[in-house]
Amino acid sequence: MKRNILLSLFALCVAFVSFAQDDAVPKVQNNKAYLVYGVAFYNLENLFDTINNNGKYDYEFSPDGPRGWDSERYWSKINNLARSISHMTTPETPYGPAIIGVSEIENKGVLDDLVMADSIKQWNLQVIHHDSPDRRGVDVGLLYSPYFFKPIDVTNHTLCVPDDPDFLTRDQMCVTGVMGGDTLSVIVNHWPSRLGGKERSSYLRETAARLSKHIADSLWAIRPNQGVIIMGDLNDDPHDKSCAVALGAKRDATDLAPHGFYNPWWRLLESGVGTLSYRGAWNLFDQIIVSGTLMGPNYDHLHYWNCIINDFDFLYQQDGPYKGTPLRTYGSGKWLNGYSDHFPTEIFLIKEKKLTRNK
Repeated sequence: MKRNILLSLFALCVAFVSFAQDDAVPKVQNNKAYLVYGVAFYNLENLFDTINNNGKYDYEFSPDGPRGWDSERYWSKINNLARSISHMTTPETPYGPAIIGVSEIENKGVLDDLVMADSIKQWNLQVIHHDSPDRRGVDVGLLYSPYFFKPIDVTNHTLCVPDDPDFLTRDQMCVTGVMGGDTLSVIVNHWPSRLGGKERSSYLRETAARLSKHIADSLWAIRPNQGVIIMGDLNDDPHDKSCAVALGAKRDATDLAPHGFYNPWWRLLESGVGTLSYRGAWNLFDQIIVSGTLMGPNYDHLHYWNCIINDFDFLYQQDGPYKGTPLRTYGSGKWLNGYSDHFPTEIFLIKEKKLTRNK
């Protein structure tokens, strides 16, 4: 029995070293091999620690606050989220996504705890985080596999709203790195909420969209052919003005300009699915939008392949008035021991793997 366990551990170590050396697991299709990389986004729904260090804004997420946010609930949340991330595997990406953008996190410490959870710590995910000026104290961040993605630069961009210099929200984090030998930039977002109403607050998200576009244009001024991904909880659907007009993300990839954007979630929302539910209707706020430089027939470079919503069965509320919606941490003031009020999303990038013959 002990020998079998040792052999299994040895096989696991060999497999892990192999994928680290080969960069990604090849997918064979039409007599060609492709490297496949997952790029995911996940709103972690108020991932706060238990320490009240932001005054009234995070008092509710403390042991003495109204939510009774103690160590038991915190670690249950950490392990639940890790379980969800651990299921983000496919036959082509058995070691999980190369990149996971996240939002609604309080600080770097909660992400450090998350990546060390038992169900995902073997992936050795690394953390990139920056403290934003958001009044509620939540930030965006990035988790990445060092085997698939090598960061080379990180910049953070504050959203400045005209005529409202006191407006504070999450910064936009731009992480540039190398994946599959190509330079790729990922801009992680959590755009302003719909507080006060969708139409009344739309200008805030339109301003955020223009900032994302400006960041992308700045990247292309240096490397015109590089790929750019804009991801996040955008608090708008693909057809809304911020995404479709201010950012200019298209429903269809036909005749897409290299420095334009394609939104693969538009059609998915039209089919009746989403990532969060509000008053009985689905929205798809959790988007991963790809640049025209990641489209087209050139498989010598990273290329968009497809997208999925990771709505695993255990992420759904199984009973009660909210049955069939995301199983969140709290509902009607009651601790549900859930995951998040958003489902995670993921796209896949592929690149042709050049096969070499043994001489």
